[in-house]
Amino acid sequence: MNVLALAPPEQPIAGGGQLVLAALLGIALIVLSITWLKVHPFLSLTLGSLAVGLVAGLPTADTVTGFGEGFGSTAASVGALIALGAMFGKLLADSGGADQIVDTIVGRAGRRALPWAMALVGALIGLPMFFEIGLVLLMPVIFLVARRSGLSLIQIGIPALAGLSAMHGLVPPHPGPLVAIDALKADLGVTLGLGVLVALPTIALSGPLFARYAARWVPVPAPELYETGATAAGTGAAGEKEPERPRPSFGLTLATVLLPVVLMMGKALADIFAAEDSRVRIVLDNLGTPLVALLIAVVVAMFTLGLGSGMDRKTIATSLEKSLPPIAGILLIVAAGGGFKQTLIDTGIGKLVADWMADSGLSVMLLAWVAAVLIRLATGSATVATVTASGIMAPLVPTLSTGETSLLVLAIGAGSLFFSHVNDAGFWLVKEYFGLSVGQNIKTWSLMETVISVSGLVFVLLLSLVM
Repeated sequence: MNVLALAPPEQPIAGGGQLVLAALLGIALIVLSITWLKVHPFLSLTLGSLAVGLVAGLPTADTVTGFGEGFGSTAASVGALIALGAMFGKLLADSGGADQIVDTIVGRAGRRALPWAMALVGALIGLPMFFEIGLVLLMPVIFLVARRSGLSLIQIGIPALAGLSAMHGLVPPHPGPLVAIDALKADLGVTLGLGVLVALPTIALSGPLFARYAARWVPVPAPELYETGATAAGTGAAGEKEPERPRPSFGLTLATVLLPVVLMMGKALADIFAAEDSRVRIVLDNLGTPLVALLIAVVVAMFTLGLGSGMDRKTIATSLEKSLPPIAGILLIVAAGGGFKQTLIDTGIGKLVADWMADSGLSVMLLAWVAAVLIRLATGSATVATVTASGIMAPLVPTLSTGETSLLVLAIGAGSLFFSHVNDAGFWLVKEYFGLSVGQNIKTWSLMETVISVSGLVFVLLLSLVM
């Protein structure tokens, strides 16, 4: 495990006690305004940044300027990636490609292997899609598979949820990992590779293995809701069967989903193994740049998923257009988190924390995880936990290697998933879809999120021993 040894360049503008008080009051204002006053996180982060600058003694004009710079740089570096990821996910859903992945994997699995198959489905669907979209997409499948197999809804559902959640918290291009990568200046390709490496065993532990016990604690049969819904799918208002659009093939869909992953991983491997002036490295560096890789994936998906499923140009354009409005709030929260991070840096609070860390002997990974956990428990938002913890840790990483910085991103991501409870919108989404009581949801969903968080941290710490 790595211990910080070097302080960041920003010097404190006030005494240590005043700066610590400023940071604590700023974070407290963010937490209370989100949880108690129900203020949107964008406004909460903005007000928290102004409060930090005011209490720390930073001139208001400098605070606003710094916040604007952090907001703008984060939006510029992360915003386009989130938008492209949303476009890709929408095409995957609207074309039937996501259904094709689900049906193929589940159809080839035996009864005992179904929980593992559902974990794989959750991971593949969760790679390009936001958690909420993936959950809505998979719920009919979860209900049908549980009902037809005779297995508990929890035994089928928890593995799929684990795949979705772990990918959402640990693997770019999801908003949380992306903003942490930007704040900590981590390499996206390396983080992607390490994120998948950490996510796979994490999903196995929190999904199929944990589901065995959770199904005993909360035995819930699948409802008949989607059995009839599936039968009626494609039926028009007059009761006539509407023609179904052909789906893209499984192989073509899977290749399209993995295309941006392969491009970004290729860049990361070329940077490690290829000569700096080699043609292969130059090509892979260009193609594997995150913006280029995702842009290529969206353009390819328009042909393989869009035209490949019989969608015309107008339908494809409509699908892409409808993918953007739902992410507006996410973009504002992420950008405001970048502004809050910059305010913390401008006051010099990071130097004080760095000095304390250098003397404490604590692991940087563990400290980052704890910071994200505390903010997650207080606010209920994985995204707010990630952007805030990244802002706190950003000045503390100048001596970490490329791999170590990527592991720091993953430690924050793991912490941001810890124990989802009543202040998290995802808690209620899962509760209502699965028809659980609050107590049952805590025994299943909340504990599953905790297993993801803790096991993710353990795998990050193990990797940090060899990085």
